[in-house]
Amino acid sequence: MKAAFSRRSFIQSSATVAVACAATSAAPALGEALKESGKPCPIKLGLCSYTFRNFSRAQLIGFMKQLNISDLNAKDVKDHLPKDTTEEDQGLADYKAAGIKLHAAGAIYFPSPDEKDIRGKFEYAKRAGIGVIVAGDPTPESLKWIERFVKEYDIKIAIHNHGPEDKFFPSPFDVLKAIKDMDPRIGACIDVGHAVRANANVVEAIHATGSRLYDMHVKDLTNYVSRENQVAVGQGVIPFREIFQALAEIKYPGYVDLEYEINADNPMPGVIESFAYMRGVLTGLGYLNKS
Repeated sequence: MKAAFSRRSFIQSSATVAVACAATSAAPALGEALKESGKPCPIKLGLCSYTFRNFSRAQLIGFMKQLNISDLNAKDVKDHLPKDTTEEDQGLADYKAAGIKLHAAGAIYFPSPDEKDIRGKFEYAKRAGIGVIVAGDPTPESLKWIERFVKEYDIKIAIHNHGPEDKFFPSPFDVLKAIKDMDPRIGACIDVGHAVRANANVVEAIHATGSRLYDMHVKDLTNYVSRENQVAVGQGVIPFREIFQALAEIKYPGYVDLEYEINADNPMPGVIESFAYMRGVLTGLGYLNKS
């Protein structure tokens, strides 16, 4: 796949416009102009808490406020969303007080067909009021139990593809093959970085997954081979304009969650650039972006 535009020039122009738009107090005239001319944005931007895995929940909340992001895919890392019931309740209270909504949990791993373990993970999501579990590396045997609990709890499962290293689900197309005859609440979380490394066309995967696309994890790479070549979104080769267009075409109702996996001790500069770029792409597509 090749991008159809210059990311360098784009991030110097429309991304800057989007940042200004997001901070309407700094540029009220621009904000008013977009209110008059922009189309409602069909793409909702969110954040994977794993991005800030080296930081506490309080710090994560502070970062999200700086980013003007209020939708979180929470993971049991640091104290972001602990599995302990009491600690989980405190985390939920903190997020609610900060105006942060949890739309997904994970990635949560399902390495074995252990009924008690799998039920516990569904209970964890239920307590949090989360409707989507992003599932990492479920085995074929564990999928049988997962389907049972999907029906019992009415919680969606979004199987996350992990690239060439993934034994079962390198690409979204492998997910679709495995779940085609299963309950429709079992779907996919397309990770675009891992997908391209597995030689999957992400735009085609979005259309193929359709209504069974329950979450998106996004990152950018400088090539389609190595996971070590991750960069801020907009600096790499992944075609985000085409990806956003495809999501709009299928009327994707879920979230596009930034999962920035590099510079773990100081991720904020790359995260800011990534959101600025994505907001710029959406603005360039003519959308009034409030994410």
